[in-house]
Amino acid sequence: MIKMTTEVTHKLYTMCMIQDGTKVLLMNRPDKKGFPGYIAPGGKVEFPESIVNGAIREVKEETGLTVKEIVFKGIDEYCDPSQGLRYMVFNYLATATEGELLNNPPEGELLWVDMKEALNLPMQDWFKRRFPLFFEPGTFEVSFVWLADTDETLEATIKNYGV
Repeated sequence: MIKMTTEVTHKLYTMCMIQDGTKVLLMNRPDKKGFPGYIAPGGKVEFPESIVNGAIREVKEETGLTVKEIVFKGIDEYCDPSQGLRYMVFNYLATATEGELLNNPPEGELLWVDMKEALNLPMQDWFKRRFPLFFEPGTFEVSFVWLADTDETLEATIKNYGV
């Protein structure tokens, strides 16, 4: 039996896929940063900034690029009832940026990758599952109820609200 807590902690994060034609910008995060492998820029939303401004800020901090065009693509959440944790990631697609990539990016090496080749790179399973959703019409919703201690999924919901 799962021990449920009545206290809930919400953690808000962003992820922003940057697309330029047939290429996307990914970073190769080292093991010491957590979530090793290739991933899109993103991070924690600072209070009281808006979620979209958090995504734009994270892109600037992690890549050096300034986002010029951005669209909301969907939400990805993970709930752990034993910890009372709801971890929410608000996902965006940036299709226009300006500026130069950082020479020494803080979160890992930056690489422009052909979209058709991206899934061949080493990456976390959850990012591999989410990757194609950035490019489908409409928005998506991904929700997992899981136990972090045992990495057991109790419930999964994946929906695409196409146009």
